[in-house]
Amino acid sequence: MSTNCAELEIRGEMQPGFEQILTPEACQFLVALVREFRPKLKGLLAQRQVVQARYDGGELPDFLSETAAIRAGDWKVAAIPADLQDRRVEITGPVDRKMIINALNADVKVFMADFEDSHAPSWAGVIEGQINLRDANLGTISYVDPASGKQYALRDDPALLIARVRGLHLWERHLWVDGEQIPGSLVDFGLYFFHNLQTRLAKNTGVYYYLPKLQSHHEAAWWAGVFHFTEQKFAVPTGTIRATVLIETLPAVFEMDEILYSLKDHIVALNCGRWDYIFSYIKTLKNHADRVLPDRQVVTMNQPFLSAYSRLLIKTCHKRGALAMGGMAAFIPAKDTAANEVILKKVTADKELEANNGHDGTWVAHPGLAATANAVFDAKLANKSNQLDVLREQDAPVTAADLLTPSEGERTETGMRTNIRVALQYIAAWISGKGCVPIYGLMEDAATAEISRTSIWQWIKHGKTLSNGQLITRELFAKMLSEEAQVVKVEVGDEVWAQQNFDKASALLLSITTADELVEFLTLPAYELLV
Repeated sequence: MSTNCAELEIRGEMQPGFEQILTPEACQFLVALVREFRPKLKGLLAQRQVVQARYDGGELPDFLSETAAIRAGDWKVAAIPADLQDRRVEITGPVDRKMIINALNADVKVFMADFEDSHAPSWAGVIEGQINLRDANLGTISYVDPASGKQYALRDDPALLIARVRGLHLWERHLWVDGEQIPGSLVDFGLYFFHNLQTRLAKNTGVYYYLPKLQSHHEAAWWAGVFHFTEQKFAVPTGTIRATVLIETLPAVFEMDEILYSLKDHIVALNCGRWDYIFSYIKTLKNHADRVLPDRQVVTMNQPFLSAYSRLLIKTCHKRGALAMGGMAAFIPAKDTAANEVILKKVTADKELEANNGHDGTWVAHPGLAATANAVFDAKLANKSNQLDVLREQDAPVTAADLLTPSEGERTETGMRTNIRVALQYIAAWISGKGCVPIYGLMEDAATAEISRTSIWQWIKHGKTLSNGQLITRELFAKMLSEEAQVVKVEVGDEVWAQQNFDKASALLLSITTADELVEFLTLPAYELLV
């Protein structure tokens, strides 16, 4: 059953309140965006496959010869708006109503409201998320917990709100234009812009976004086209829309100057999306037997290829007048005092590394880590808003070899079994409608689950062995999955096991991890199972 709104075909149930978001005018705007930009997006996605085929055939990513003039040129991005100049600590989370309130009330500068890796894009979740962000921008958002009766409301002076849209590879099956699904990225972008532009202009701010998983400057240029088209359509100045781009794919790290240049009227920062970046390293170099990563737990920012990535991002951004954001601290504070002290020491060390490298700010996944991250960046910044003056001009040039250096470390049975349990629990939660899940003391999202399952796929493909001498095979994985599923079942209990579709999650994890060809994103087959 479907309904039509303007020329947008709606194949999802129109629940009460959804008509406030899918208004005729908003639908017309989505249709205009889709007709203008969907054809080019299809071409960009096809080009991804062409490039990946070269890497699969033995090539390695490198800086582009045809854009050398951009890298050598003397240019800067547009000036950063005042309310985006101090972003020392940002918190991220899904667009659930209670979580939005808690995040905006946290002791942070920015809340990134996430339609992507920490959000399972069910139909209700997508539209309710837009309702929630509209109310958050209006300042009217509130929530009453039905179980406890506890009331949640915004405090004075909440964090600055930035919305992260879905990646370019994700489509929205509930909305169709001209007989085809429309890009999830344009749904998230368009509805958020349409419903929040006037509210934000009235507060003397702009409409701000995070853009995930770009793989080339051509994709950045596509977004620049979307932004210019939208600003012209609504007759607002260029730069009303501002974006931070996550550098979380291996190909993109070689095109950071070009990405900044392509978006120079709108971009304010690049971000080290470290977990997706590790996933992309595996995925991009999946056929390269000499680039296989060890256990996820030892692939930290101290590894040479990740250190080079961080340093190059800072140097590139600051040369061009853009901020350089650090990565995620995914820890969850522990109730045990001694255990929590260990966690906070790890967070402090991680954030000190980022601050000392020259990052302008960082991410945390939990409000309980904000004070620790703030302390590090407050000490480093002193009276400054950022570290744009840290140019790293004395650094030796970061080479392609530096960015591709394999990680040292073991592949252990414990690490493999942990990967299995994490991926299983995350997939089960995701297809049950929950995209951000606390597992074993970490806030897991799609990126960390991707690392878990692609690591094992690559170990199987290249016939790697564990540190105990076991050959990693499909059969070994299937055996471990069966065993670890029982461990998880005991941990979560029979009721949660049944409610969260663990049997479907286990079957999906087995299928994608033992497939002959690497499944590009687990969220693509999982989307077909999403409730």
